[in-house]
Amino acid sequence: MKLTLGISPCPNDTFIFDALLNNKIDSEGLEFEYILEDVETLNKMAQSATLDVSKVSYGAVNQLIPNYYILDAGGALGKGVGPLLISNKIQALDSAETNNASVILPGINTTAHLLFIMAFPHIKNKSFLPFNEIEDAVLSGKADMGVIIHENRFTYSSKGLFKLADLGDLWESKTNLPIPLGGILSRRKFDLALNQKINRVIRRSLSFAFENIKTLPAFVTENAQEMNEEVMRKHINLYVNEFSLGLGTSGKSAVVKLLETSLEMLQGPSFSAEEIFID
Repeated sequence: MKLTLGISPCPNDTFIFDALLNNKIDSEGLEFEYILEDVETLNKMAQSATLDVSKVSYGAVNQLIPNYYILDAGGALGKGVGPLLISNKIQALDSAETNNASVILPGINTTAHLLFIMAFPHIKNKSFLPFNEIEDAVLSGKADMGVIIHENRFTYSSKGLFKLADLGDLWESKTNLPIPLGGILSRRKFDLALNQKINRVIRRSLSFAFENIKTLPAFVTENAQEMNEEVMRKHINLYVNEFSLGLGTSGKSAVVKLLETSLEMLQGPSFSAEEIFID
């Protein structure tokens, strides 16, 4: 059976899906036709239910529940993994000028945007760019601040940028839960057995990756935005963890809490926690 799959070119996604997409494991008869896009593009594709299986921002999931389940495997959650607010100069965030500051974010539907709204609800001068363009945009003065995700977390300081805040800090202090950044969705119209199979082969792909982590596969290195292997490994080590193998109780609680928060702040359809996950 052939299915369409959308993932980002970031090392965490390509690391997780390499074995599945490159015939290194038993896929149980599933074949995936994949595309690589930035997560905001994937969010928009999921809004139109374009793909069978897709990586998305958890900040967008409240809009996607009518058409998709959240799979237990393949996601990115954790503590200390929040998006960073950066600038090309050190500045106080409690000054009156902050509310009038301009900020560039990686997408209106991203978890980064939701966490930014939670932390700085009064900053309204916002614009959006693909995540890998934000550092240069802030350096060139296109905005006062930027919110960075993915491997830019490891490169901003070497470019002369400064961290003003970790947007995950507020979430962690309020909830004591991991930050749900991105998850894998699968079509709700698929029967339970098929969705469980999809979840199972994704977990198997990640297990294979962990067992062979000493050498990064070409699928990771050839698609990374940042080609430094040390940065790639830092990226994988931060975003691929036990929650990627399975959400567990705390991971599911974090996802539900984020969806509830998103529902309150941005509106969307109501849902039952028991009806959104596939194990």
